[in-house]
Amino acid sequence: MSDRLLSLKTKTPEEGFALAVSLAQKGVVVTQPDEKIREKLRPKYSRNADSLIAASQVIAIHFQTIAQANNYWKKANYNINLKK
Repeated sequence: MSDRLLSLKTKTPEEGFALAVSLAQKGVVVTQPDEKIREKLRPKYSRNADSLIAASQVIAIHFQTIAQANNYWKKANYNINLKK
């Protein structure tokens, strides 16, 4: 993950969603820079529904901001497949 954010502009909504996830992950690293502590805490919050919902909300807020920066990708009709 890059340390610098160069732009919120993305070519597609899927790239925008990936950027939103990256921003959320970077936010965790900035908030808790100690990797060992993050690893120790991960098992607890990864099984907590409230923690998972909060993480999803952070990603959604980032995605909303990115979508606005990209004028909601109005020039194209995209079908987003979020399943992996």
